[in-house]
Amino acid sequence: MLKYCVYADATADIPKDVQKRFKIGMLPIPVTIGDRSFMSGEELENEEFYTMLEESDTLPVTSQITPYVFEELFQKEYDAGTEELFLFLINAKGSATYNNAIAMKETFFEEHPGAKMQIRLFDGASYSAGYGYPAIITSQMLEMGMSADEAEAYARQLIASQCIYFGLYTLKYAGKSGRIPGAAVFVGEALGIKPIMKIRDHAITTESKARGEKKLVKEIVKMVASDMKPKTPYQVIYGSDENALAEMLAEMEKKVGYPPQYVFRIGPAIAINAGPKVIGVTFCMNPKKEKTKN
Repeated sequence: MLKYCVYADATADIPKDVQKRFKIGMLPIPVTIGDRSFMSGEELENEEFYTMLEESDTLPVTSQITPYVFEELFQKEYDAGTEELFLFLINAKGSATYNNAIAMKETFFEEHPGAKMQIRLFDGASYSAGYGYPAIITSQMLEMGMSADEAEAYARQLIASQCIYFGLYTLKYAGKSGRIPGAAVFVGEALGIKPIMKIRDHAITTESKARGEKKLVKEIVKMVASDMKPKTPYQVIYGSDENALAEMLAEMEKKVGYPPQYVFRIGPAIAINAGPKVIGVTFCMNPKKEKTKN
């Protein structure tokens, strides 16, 4: 029987019960708030981070996973007799983490000539459920007996299809991080404008906007339903607001006729730039819709 391991970094936001069920290992992400440092996914829970974020005068920062962490991981799994090691990692255009893994993979095999362990690295090209969901599906497929090559091919295809639409309830954090100019933040807050962001193929763009909180969820649902490949699974992502989550769950099920496969709660990587109160949906983009838009 194939001896495999699946890992993702903490920015994938995979729910802890799902991590446990499918034996998915998590690599923590360093987070610094003022003069304090924590390991997200290990020492710092999301709820605690939201509170610290709202109370902090300075914007927290996340750091890359270092080559040393990957060196230790590869050696540990090699010593344990792992044959196939799958690693799902944060958007390579937003962090050096993936490139650090690539470099250490090369070093590892230089130092272990003839090693039979396969290391399969995935640039998540996204955040949160955008690559957390493919990590879950990969673990499920391997558990069911699918070959490593088949699981890898499907995972890469799934990552390439993922799209996220999510709404910001405040522009405060996007302004602090520099993603939205200060003047636009001032005007937007005054007018009650709630941006709807898109994460697709490494890029984060402003796709639309809603006037007021009451319209935000419905606008996101409308956009998702329009662009989602019919009858495919979707995931709901949220932050600190349980009411926003409940509304999104109800509206999406009413619109497409079935509930999400999983619910993801955002960690520091998204919260730092968007704020703790966000709501969104991750889904498989309909290729026909994408061609039409391009």
